[in-house]
Amino acid sequence: MRKAPTILHLDMDAFYASAEQASKPSLRGKAVVVGGLGPRGVVATASYEARVFGVHSAMPMGQARRLAPNAAYLVPRFGFYKAISEQVMGLLRELSPLVEPLSLDEAFVDLEAGGAAWDDASARLVGARLRGDIRAVTGLTGSVGLAASKMLAKIASEQAKPDGLVVIEPGTERALLGPLSVRTLPGVGPATGDHLRRAGIHTVDEIVEAGEDELVRLLGKAHGHGLYAMALARDERAVVAEREAKSVSVEDTYDVDIHDRVRVGLEVQRLADRCVRRLRGAGLSGRTIVLKVRRYDFSTLTRSETLRGPTDDPAVVREAALRLLEGVDSTGGVRLLGVGVTGLADFTQEDLFAQAAEAAEAAGAAGEGVDHAVEQAADDVPAEERDVLVERRWVAGHDVRHAQYGHGWVQGSGLGRVTVRFETPDSEPGRVRTFLVDDPALESADPLPLVEVTGARPHHP
Repeated sequence: MRKAPTILHLDMDAFYASAEQASKPSLRGKAVVVGGLGPRGVVATASYEARVFGVHSAMPMGQARRLAPNAAYLVPRFGFYKAISEQVMGLLRELSPLVEPLSLDEAFVDLEAGGAAWDDASARLVGARLRGDIRAVTGLTGSVGLAASKMLAKIASEQAKPDGLVVIEPGTERALLGPLSVRTLPGVGPATGDHLRRAGIHTVDEIVEAGEDELVRLLGKAHGHGLYAMALARDERAVVAEREAKSVSVEDTYDVDIHDRVRVGLEVQRLADRCVRRLRGAGLSGRTIVLKVRRYDFSTLTRSETLRGPTDDPAVVREAALRLLEGVDSTGGVRLLGVGVTGLADFTQEDLFAQAAEAAEAAGAAGEGVDHAVEQAADDVPAEERDVLVERRWVAGHDVRHAQYGHGWVQGSGLGRVTVRFETPDSEPGRVRTFLVDDPALESADPLPLVEVTGARPHHP
């Protein structure tokens, strides 16, 4: 008996960029690029209008600006995207207990496990209803693929883009896969793709024709066997509801290399605080503190220290990260810093004060205590404001509110001024006004919801 297409893959369309367009009426139908705006920034998402010019995710931002100089370039609002993602994931969990999120905008769902679908017709109906519910709840669109396996469901959602639904019916899998590029299959990246191409293998059909033994010879036993099975449309991977976090980490890449050792210490403490906030937000603690340093020459160093027990105390994590920094040569400059915590648990070390005291004592005994100037500066300045110029509080794309003009978003800032467009998700494209960066009537604001809640969303029996 052939399996029904009850594995669903949802991929929100150009998620970050689409959320920005929905939030900002003046950007609808226009090229929008979301990502890091500094010289070393990369594109996180490009709207479909920007993709026409060749802009795509993971592209250096400088290259994107050359390709699409008139696009709107915005800094991500991850809290805003996460809130929308939680709404979407909630809709998915109403369909089945087996939901496997892959990122904020992508997930697999086992519809059969939730009794939501059992054959072609019921699966197609669920997919169509889900797309409608996503639009009703978030105002955004998502593409849905349905098939008998995770691999095929993801391929189907790619074919459905943008804003579509594709069902791969049982019995049609081999015919569908055959002419597709080898890069379509999971695990075939640029390096593997080039290796296969040099061997004269360009399509999935040509993988099958080459045979399993040849694949093993070219790629090794595990990869060869796995790739051959997928070329035959065999994918037995189950939808996994929970992916246990193995670590929590944060990192920053700097537009200009940091040479000042005191500044490096401040950045490490700021990152440690951010990491702990994320750790606590997940209800976790951890035993091993990890410091990541990428130097001016792109060499990357990683150092770690394992504590007596799991902790979520910011002082403990800061002290450990700074001790690790003492063992790193930052001569020549630092371009990236990161702080992470591994060995996660859902409880904390009971005697946190004793542990912090031990950490301080260990640092003193080694003769390498934290520089007092760094420690004092960290205490005097809030973490979010350290080493940030006044003008940089006004981040392109982020929300503000003016006492007279209401809600808007930052179009840009510089030379002591900030330009704001005043509009809301349900307004007409708004007017632009410019203010001094320290205008007391202007303040940061929370994002507005894309869809006003006017009552219960559609219910499907």
